[in-house]
Amino acid sequence: MSQTLSASNLLMVPLAPLLGSILAGIWGTRFGGNRLGRVASHSLTISGVFIAFVLSAMTLKSVALDGARFNETIYTWMVVGGLKMEIGFLIDGLSAMMMFVVTFVSLMVHIYTIGYMEEDEGYNRFFSYISLFTFSMLMLVMSNNMLQLFFGWEAVGLVSYLLIGFWFNKPTAIFANMKAFLVNRVGDFGFILGIGLVVAFAGTLNYAEIFAKSAELAALIFPGTDWMLITVICICLFIGAMGKSAQFPLHVWLPDSMEGPTPISALIHAATMVTAGIFMVARMSPLFELSDTALNLVMVIGSITALFMGFLGIIQNDIKRVVAYSTLSQLGYMTVALGASAYSVAVFHLMTHAFFKALLFLAAGSVIMGLHHNQDIRWMGGVRKYMPITWFTSLLGSLALIGTPLFAGFYSKDSIIEAVQLSHLPATGFASFAVLAGVFVTAFYSFRMYFLVFHGKERFDQNPDAHHGHHVQHGDHGHGHGHDPHESPWVVTVPLVLLAIPSVVIGYLTIGPMIAGDFFKDSIYVDAVRHPGLAAFIHEFHGPWQMAVHALTSLPCLLAVAGVASAYYLYMVNPALPATIQRAFMPIYTLLENKYYMDWINENVLARAARAVGAGLWKVGDEAIIDGAVVNGSWRLVGWISDGVRKAQTGYLYHYALVMIVGVFVLMTYFVWLK
Repeated sequence: MSQTLSASNLLMVPLAPLLGSILAGIWGTRFGGNRLGRVASHSLTISGVFIAFVLSAMTLKSVALDGARFNETIYTWMVVGGLKMEIGFLIDGLSAMMMFVVTFVSLMVHIYTIGYMEEDEGYNRFFSYISLFTFSMLMLVMSNNMLQLFFGWEAVGLVSYLLIGFWFNKPTAIFANMKAFLVNRVGDFGFILGIGLVVAFAGTLNYAEIFAKSAELAALIFPGTDWMLITVICICLFIGAMGKSAQFPLHVWLPDSMEGPTPISALIHAATMVTAGIFMVARMSPLFELSDTALNLVMVIGSITALFMGFLGIIQNDIKRVVAYSTLSQLGYMTVALGASAYSVAVFHLMTHAFFKALLFLAAGSVIMGLHHNQDIRWMGGVRKYMPITWFTSLLGSLALIGTPLFAGFYSKDSIIEAVQLSHLPATGFASFAVLAGVFVTAFYSFRMYFLVFHGKERFDQNPDAHHGHHVQHGDHGHGHGHDPHESPWVVTVPLVLLAIPSVVIGYLTIGPMIAGDFFKDSIYVDAVRHPGLAAFIHEFHGPWQMAVHALTSLPCLLAVAGVASAYYLYMVNPALPATIQRAFMPIYTLLENKYYMDWINENVLARAARAVGAGLWKVGDEAIIDGAVVNGSWRLVGWISDGVRKAQTGYLYHYALVMIVGVFVLMTYFVWLK
């Protein structure tokens, strides 16, 4: 029989980071009188996250090895009619894995931040924010009901707004955080509509109760249409995932969010916020399995994101933006897997991606620090001999990202490709092409960045912007402006090493239980009859070693090798050729440079249309109808009536007598006429 986890221990997981955030955020800032110094602030927040990590690791062990489970209400907030609004935890394989990943990556980011934000004025405030973000994400993944899910969902959005705009004196950062906030509101509008439909027709917010009524929901038609209700619910929920997990066309906020400090790029865009949508769809698998239409939409959107966002990574010159577009592409891979009903494969890639993408973001930050905050890869080169730890860990992260056999990313990415090819949905053809082409694209842009940064001729002394100054608040972090690059301090390199280890081995160790085993047996539901792709993949799986050996001659491996070789030739052997190719394909380059004109469309079409609608509602609805007709019209009507009545009230007795006589005459005439 399954063991039951301790509610008090589980409660400590989100509350420990929250306590550290409150202490550092109040008494470590001017708001509370700066009573806590830098050491005290980062010690408190790191301790809180460390406690959460230890408890999460213990929980994962109990769930994986002992079969422990937990699904209980912790606190009842209110009861409205028959609807219960509660705070509760659901701990199973899916949530335990997410808890471990979130707390581990967050702990590494906290330690890394000591070095990266060393001289920043907002040091204590930053630690408070990232701990608060960790609390929000833990509340999201541990929830057993949609109310708490929505609370965590909105909380991570709010804290990401604060973190992206952390340098609030920087106009581009303020624009980026407002953009992220507004785009996510579009997705969240669909998300809350989906939750509302679930509540309206299922009458509950609790996951278990909703899933128990899923068959009833599948039999209903959306009122006033011939659409299946379950399809509308799933599409609305997925719109929320599109915003949070940056799927096309709601992806535009994520690259601009690189305006925030590098540690939050790793925290928000590797393991936590952007994966919330993937987690949510996997958690809602009993609903999505009932709608092939919704799954097909999920697969199409994921395919577009995986391929076309990868193309944008090819032309980026900012080291953080290359990694950001890589994140977009990999989120597309996860979404494609969700559409293929391979939910366990999607969250498996979520886990492996969290480690190597956090590694790549933090390594990029280390390079930025070592090169005195130069972020343009065109002005790097030859950094390998100056920063050996950063170089080697970056190489491991890049190899994991492109799916090198035996590395973590290989097992999850190849599993996605196989599961998609075995799917029977109409979008399978396009999705298979997208994920295969994306292998070449990923390898190309990843090693383009790697070669330009760590190999070749040293170009960091040729940077035209090197002596144009930096923002004092967030430019230097206490690092000198010496000519040569330098390796980062141990608080930066230790997290790199600790993240590099799972980036190499975690896929080999966990693919068996997570994909072919029963780790997600009661977390994720797949209808093997309607969607047999995952079952067929599991049938063909014969262990991680055999999978790696077989992959050496497979098409994805060959495409990855071709991508690396192409990058090596273009940027190491014949570096003049990329400029020639750019001139030959200038229209395509212009399209990519303008990011498919999505920002232009949003700003000049959608925003102007929304502004025109708003202006029309204001001028016609508010000023003309409400103010003009209803409010002002009513008092004018009353004024006109009272003005007429006032004129009849002369005060002369003979006027009133005349009116009475005329009235009596009219009444007598009327009654005589009736006879």
